[in-house]
Order: sequence, then C-alpha cells, then structure tokens
Amino acid sequence: MIQDMFRNRELATKIVREIRELDLGRRIKIMHVCGSHEVTVTKYGLRSILPNWIEIIAGPGCPVCVTTSAEIDEAVELAKRGHIVTTFGDLFRVPGTWASLADAKTDGADIRIVYGAADAVEVARRNPGQDVVHVAIGFETTAPAIAAELLRKPSQNFSLLVCHRLIPPAMEFLLASGELALDGFLCPGHVSTIIGSKPYEPISEKYEVPQVIAGFEPIDVLLGIWMLLKQVNDGRHDVETEYTRVVRPEGNALAQEKIRQVFEVINKPWRGFPIIPSSALELRPDFKHFDARERFDIHVEGAVDIARGCRCGEVLRGLVYPHECSLFGKVCTPLKPIGPCMVSSEGTCNIAFKYGRTL
Repeated sequence: MIQDMFRNRELATKIVREIRELDLGRRIKIMHVCGSHEVTVTKYGLRSILPNWIEIIAGPGCPVCVTTSAEIDEAVELAKRGHIVTTFGDLFRVPGTWASLADAKTDGADIRIVYGAADAVEVARRNPGQDVVHVAIGFETTAPAIAAELLRKPSQNFSLLVCHRLIPPAMEFLLASGELALDGFLCPGHVSTIIGSKPYEPISEKYEVPQVIAGFEPIDVLLGIWMLLKQVNDGRHDVETEYTRVVRPEGNALAQEKIRQVFEVINKPWRGFPIIPSSALELRPDFKHFDARERFDIHVEGAVDIARGCRCGEVLRGLVYPHECSLFGKVCTPLKPIGPCMVSSEGTCNIAFKYGRTL
C-alpha cells in the first residue's frame, strides 16, 4: 500500500509537470458535471497544484441539488396527506419552498430513508394497507434500478414521484446559453458507465468542445485534465475516455433498454435553470398507474427554487464559487442549509465547506 502511494505520487508529479509544460498561453476553463469529481478536486487540493492558467469549475453534477423546490413540495404534500414517503438520505434535508422532508417528519409525517428502489418496494410490500411513494431522483445512474423494479410489477400500493434528470442535455444547455466560455468538459464516470461515450459526441461536434470521461481517483482526474489540454493544444474536439477500465463506448445496453421500456424523455426545469429540453424522464403510459402525481392529483403552486441571498443557482451553472456567496459558511452551513448545494455530500457548497472554503 505504501509503495502504491509513492508510485501514485510520482505519477501525479509527472502528470502535473507535463501539464505545466503544455502552457497554452491563455486561461483554460474546464467544467466537470459530477459531485464525486468535485470531492476529488477539492479534497485533494488539485486546483492548488495545477498552474494558475487552468480553472476547474463545478457544474450541475449533484442530482439532489438540481431537484426543484416544486418537486420537494410535492413530496412534502404527499407525506402530509398520510402516505409513506421513501427517499435517499441526501434528499431528506433539501429545502423546498416552505419545508424539507426532514421538517415534515418532525411534524409527524412517515418518511423513511432507503438505500435503493428495492428497499422502497419492500416497504410497500410490508405495509399493504398504506400507499408508499418513492421519490425517484438521480441521473442516468439510478434510473435503471427504478425501471427494473417497475418491470418486476411491485404491489399496487407502490408509486413513484419521478424526478430523474439527464446529464448530456444540461451540458449542451450550458454551452448554448452563452453564460460560460468553456474549453472542455470532464464528463462523469458513473453516468457514463450507463450511457457510454456516444451521447456526448453530438455536443463535441456541434460546439467544438473537447470532452474526456474520467474516473474518480486523483490520478484519474489529473489524467483527464491532461487529455483535455492535449486536445486543446492539438486543435481537436473529440470525446475520449480516461476511465476505460469501466466505461465502454456503447455503455450498458441492458440498463439503457430498461430505461427505454419504462421512461420517456421530457422537457423539464432544473433548480437554478429554466426548462432544459429533453433533460428529464417521465413514466410511459403503460406505467402511469405508478405515477404518484396522477394517482394522488398532486399540484403545488408558488414554488420558489432559490432562497433570497442564496447563489446556489449560479453555483450549479458554474458562474460563481461557493465562497462568493455572502451566506456561505455564515448563515448557510451543513447544519442549517439555506440552499441544496450545502446539503448533499455531492453539493459544491457542502464540499467547499468540508474541505476548504476558498478555491
């Protein structure tokens, strides 16, 4: 283990040296769209060891963070009506417009944290006299497991509040918006194990932006950055994979098929974003009887995504760093979060607070 540590240090030093030797003569801005990448970058201080002409910014890589207040409000309303609501732990304390699920539980609602869709289905099986609604969040990574459970035909007292989002459309939206001048994307490893590398190719072709799919170790991230810089230096805009030990060009065909069987793609807003075309999933007509919105006729009004003074929306779009928000670390902390970026372990503000407040 000690030998591996020294080998990795030597390799990291070599990569950083080669990056410095590449000096492109201008500032380079690279965005990643993965909370795990932000953990690696911040926890291991990668920004501090890279030359100052490279800027690494975090995008909307936290699925909990981009879940809208309206969706949280829907989940809270279902819980207040007496239904059992299951959710992942990261979502539990994310603020809605008026309350979080944690607040609702404090008020007596039956809200249960589960580790996966199968656990939620089991809660429904064990409580046949009650309706159980699972808040289905996540990117392409978690959608196949949800789809698999519906294809197994769970009990009729089980339903879903579907909040799934898709990463490539958000990446294209960021480029098309013109808010950022990006020189490359570090693409997410987990999502790419499902979708492969092909869905990113139209983005590179249309916007002439290099992309590299990277793993999550510090060496992976450094290699991914070096590969991106090589593309910029060579005048290329390809989709390359550093994370070849896991990601294949075609992705996971079985997982993709399950998603296609159960879900259809729709336009939907993300927290901090307007409606992003083709960026979310909804149950197909054959599975609408599992749709909690239709089953319980849920409608919420007056939802407010971003609290006054909170800059979470700008953080999610890569426009500001957490420490540029006046609430960061003062009014807004992990113990008392104002915005969702401070709640999840994959939230940019939570990561910055935990591992270093300045970037």
